[in-house]
Amino acid sequence: MDLRKKYNIPSDAVLTIAGTVGVGKSTMTNALAEALGFRTSFEKVETNPYLDQFYADFERWSFHLQIYFLAERFKEQKKIFEYGGGFVQDRSIYEDTGIFAKMHFEKGTMSPVDYETYTSLFQAMVMTPYFPHPDLLIYLEGSFDDILDRIRERGRPMEQQTPIEYWREMHERYENWINSFNACPVLRLNINEYDIIQDKSSIEPIVEKVSRFLEHSEKLKRRR
Repeated sequence: MDLRKKYNIPSDAVLTIAGTVGVGKSTMTNALAEALGFRTSFEKVETNPYLDQFYADFERWSFHLQIYFLAERFKEQKKIFEYGGGFVQDRSIYEDTGIFAKMHFEKGTMSPVDYETYTSLFQAMVMTPYFPHPDLLIYLEGSFDDILDRIRERGRPMEQQTPIEYWREMHERYENWINSFNACPVLRLNINEYDIIQDKSSIEPIVEKVSRFLEHSEKLKRRR
């Protein structure tokens, strides 16, 4: 069954998946793209030239890393819209400034001057009417304990060695960020309300919610 046509989702829609580590962004990206017949867009971590230096010296390389992410996500966003949409995107450009760059600044691993330069560049590039914002940001959320269980279950060595307090801080930062986010419409999904790995049919109610949110946001646009 073609769920995109069943629920009248535009073929040029751009959906972005957001949420903290372990919440299931990649799984949701693939499942939604398959259900809608859309392309996927994933972060290209392996080609990042700053990651190794960054983990060796946060203070020296945090600004370089964030500028690289900003440039790469900006180019990817442009490419998505040049293709004509029809994409599900894993992770948004907004998280870099709203969560990670802000965290480095607050912890002292990014200088005030670098942080101001970075945020000014982000505002000039992204927070303008000319930047193609997604039609919908889908935020995956759950309790800290539920997300920690998922991180433990998938067993990635680097994540297992990370202190629990770091994951707690990231969870809080994501919740604070999404509560004030307004760059595009947001659909919040609780990870306990679906299981698209064990039950592939559970993607259909999510597609239906996406359809309703897109329709509602389109009505709001017409009223303005």
